[in-house]
Amino acid sequence: WGWEIVFYLFLGGLAAGLMVAAGAAFLRGGDLPRSLGWWAPLLAPVVLGAGMLALFFDLENKLNVWRFYTAFRFSSPMSWGAWILLLVVPATLAMAALAVQERLVGASPTWRRRIAGANLGLGIALGIYTGILLGALGARPLWNSSMLGPLFLASGISSALALLLLLERDAGARHSLSGVEKKVIGIEAVMLALLLIALATGSAAHRAAAEMLVGGEFTGLFWAGVVFAGMLVPVGLEVLSRKGRAQASFWPALLVLAGAFTLRAVILFAGQTSRWEVL
Repeated sequence: WGWEIVFYLFLGGLAAGLMVAAGAAFLRGGDLPRSLGWWAPLLAPVVLGAGMLALFFDLENKLNVWRFYTAFRFSSPMSWGAWILLLVVPATLAMAALAVQERLVGASPTWRRRIAGANLGLGIALGIYTGILLGALGARPLWNSSMLGPLFLASGISSALALLLLLERDAGARHSLSGVEKKVIGIEAVMLALLLIALATGSAAHRAAAEMLVGGEFTGLFWAGVVFAGMLVPVGLEVLSRKGRAQASFWPALLVLAGAFTLRAVILFAGQTSRWEVL
């Protein structure tokens, strides 16, 4: 797997995060800020389409995509993913249409709840799936963890909130989004720590996989790109901005997005390097 899959995992997670954010906001109701009531619903299908295009470019036999939909294999994560994507596409389009309709003429509360609920549920499923897809490939010790699904979901939500922060102009809405984003990044950090602990306390192959991130080939990129630049610095800048010690800027959001992309690159490429045979 190459960079196409990194982009697919990143964009798929970002789309999932946008679906979760929009779905939760529309279910909550009330007057929504432009980022949640307009940008999140409209961007979700666009980002999802870009991610699916990246996945399509990676396929060796592109004309055989339809075969995924001739059967459903309960034990196959790829089969689950294919059908989840089939449901996610119309759900995101319906959410975008709902946002346009509400902006122009208003919408039925019943349809609002149904469409928002579908996007929230499918967004969670899509976000978790991007991690489970790797976790199901037991031949790679680094991926052989149940923490990848929740980690990628949290990362997708935090990156979606970061993107919405870049687009939101209302100070009050930005303040609220920033507060939620910091909490999600905290959850993401816990998931990442649990992943490392699980690897470090596992078999010899798992420990060797963990060492690639804490002393091996991918150490610098992981700690500098994911942990420091993608988590600690953005949260620190947001805290300083709230206290008036730093000027609010777009840098924290950009760093979160870059960190989310780097996380997937590190996990994908380090995972392909990890082996069960430890010399």
